[in-house]
Amino acid sequence: MTMIEIRDAQAGDEAAWRDLWAAYLAFYGVEIADEITDATWARALDADSRLGLRLALAGGQVLGFAAHHWHLSTWTLGPDGYLEDLYVAEAARGQGIGRALIEDLMVLGRARGWARLYWMTERANETARRLYDSIATDDGHIRYRMVLQREPAARG
Repeated sequence: MTMIEIRDAQAGDEAAWRDLWAAYLAFYGVEIADEITDATWARALDADSRLGLRLALAGGQVLGFAAHHWHLSTWTLGPDGYLEDLYVAEAARGQGIGRALIEDLMVLGRARGWARLYWMTERANETARRLYDSIATDDGHIRYRMVLQREPAARG
């Protein structure tokens, strides 16, 4: 197995991340406006932003990412870490990269005082759920979401 390096995104990673981001959005069948992707990338590089972006590399090639942030909790003294987006390039799946990205966030979260780390996935995403079930316990919650403000429309 190839050695996997995990590190924070750097300015020179933008094109590789954007390729993976586009594949991630296609996987979920969604389109978002370019300005949202631009803002996500800018936030990921901003040291004052709560949004973090960890990249998994092998042989110098970016093969996956984990976008995460933290927030205060009413249930714990420390903040919670939220893994918002996790993606591994299709050709690199099955090599432990997704697990490595989550384990990296566990280490990072402990170092930063997070009380918990959590994430969500679609019920039908059986491949991801097998990985997640081997790492953590489904806590039985169901997510509800409503739109409060309209985002810019994706261009096509």
